[in-house]
Amino acid sequence: MIGASRRVLALIVRYLYLMQSSWPRLLELAYWPTVQMILWGLISKFLVGQGHWLAEVSGLLIAAVLLWDVLFRAQLGVALPFFEEMYSRNLGNLFVSPLRPIELILALLVISMLRTLIGVGAAAGLAILLYEYSIFDMGLPLLAFFVNLIVMGWSIGLMVVAMVLRWGLGAEGLAWAIIFAFAPLSGIYYPIATLPEWLQGIALSLPSAHVFEGMRATMQEHHFSADHFWAAVGLNVIYLGLGVGVLLLGFHIARKRGLLLQMGE
Repeated sequence: MIGASRRVLALIVRYLYLMQSSWPRLLELAYWPTVQMILWGLISKFLVGQGHWLAEVSGLLIAAVLLWDVLFRAQLGVALPFFEEMYSRNLGNLFVSPLRPIELILALLVISMLRTLIGVGAAAGLAILLYEYSIFDMGLPLLAFFVNLIVMGWSIGLMVVAMVLRWGLGAEGLAWAIIFAFAPLSGIYYPIATLPEWLQGIALSLPSAHVFEGMRATMQEHHFSADHFWAAVGLNVIYLGLGVGVLLLGFHIARKRGLLLQMGE
């Protein structure tokens, strides 16, 4: 157990050194959340000026953008460090060591958490300075939303890594594209009831849909929706278990076929 903890810690330190030694990596963490926050903040300011009934929209849109980026950054935070190992042809070196696949997964999840906190934290801080809106005013419900979204992002990221292990770097584009397939069904900027009835059931099978429905209830009706919270938690348990299982299976197949030594840029 102590040996496993040391190996996970060593891998985390490795990824931290990679981040620290490259300012473009650090800039990239905060760049897209900040750009989106500024863009939607300006759109919100414009909409608020159109009528008193839109007075709440500014906070809703900025909160929605920031929470969506938690999901996006969490997924990328799992996939991109793994891709860097593939670019440098380092997977074979990692797995001739005592490192186990589950230990690599744990390290990727921790790094994903740190990358997400840096990126979204910077954008949230600027939202306070530029628009006098603080997402932290939501209090404890914000923690519930954050945890559910980051776990869903981890699940998607692990599945993307599994697909890249199976099909190689030709599937790398999935890391950037697949997450946006969930956006229309997540109800980020509108209630799930806006969707056609036949799509609403599919949308509610996603943890993100319950998170954004819960966010609107918290901000507009000033109450925390326990039903949406527990639905998101239950779905995330299934999705995370599926993500870990698919990736472990992918590692098994890659090792059996000798693919770990053949992957790279």
